[in-house]
Amino acid sequence: MKQNRFLVLYSGLLTAMFAAVVLTGAASSGKAAFEEIDVQRLNLREPDGTLRYVLSSSARFPGLIVRGNEYPHPRPNAGMLFYNDEGTELGGLVFAGGRDEQGNAISVGSLTFDRYEQDQIVQIIGLDAGGRQRAGMQVSDRPDRAVVDDFMERDTLDAMAADERAELMRQRQEQNYYGADRLFVGRTDAGASALVLNDARGNARLKLAVAADGQASIEFIGEDGEVTRRLTPESLAQ
Repeated sequence: MKQNRFLVLYSGLLTAMFAAVVLTGAASSGKAAFEEIDVQRLNLREPDGTLRYVLSSSARFPGLIVRGNEYPHPRPNAGMLFYNDEGTELGGLVFAGGRDEQGNAISVGSLTFDRYEQDQIVQIIGLDAGGRQRAGMQVSDRPDRAVVDDFMERDTLDAMAADERAELMRQRQEQNYYGADRLFVGRTDAGASALVLNDARGNARLKLAVAADGQASIEFIGEDGEVTRRLTPESLAQ
């Protein structure tokens, strides 16, 4: 009986020693290999804990993170986000799709690159939703202030009367307060391939396009949005 207890203790000791060698060896090497991992969210961090990358499902997708602080910012997508040396969001890739309640197909993909502590200044987007099919690259202006300032102002804006808030938003749009889209190149909702150049207020001023039927044109657009001159191969031949 004593000999059996000794064998049990001895085998247990050997097992513990083997496990310790394996675990400490894996920890010292800093490497591990897996054939497959199921995970809802993966955070990549620097040795000091600074967040640099997030790969997440839609359920675990983070809000806006600036200098390591997270602010509520619902985004019903799955994807990945990139962060700079200070732990601030720098851009990312998001995607979603399926069918809505009416059975209409929806597909969205977006790769963005942000200005420092601001929103996206370059976006590559593919959209198929509600009859819209838009795909291309968009370049935008963004203001000098940090985007966190706008998040901190949300409660104040929500507390304003609707007409007062609408007037403030109108004034801010005229002042380019939130920035504006400046360039788009790609496929438009109308099915044309186009290059659209906007002014600092986001108004289209020059458009080069080839329609789905092959008709090519160059349009010069005034401040009021009206086409002031339109050039086509036929007009140039006259």
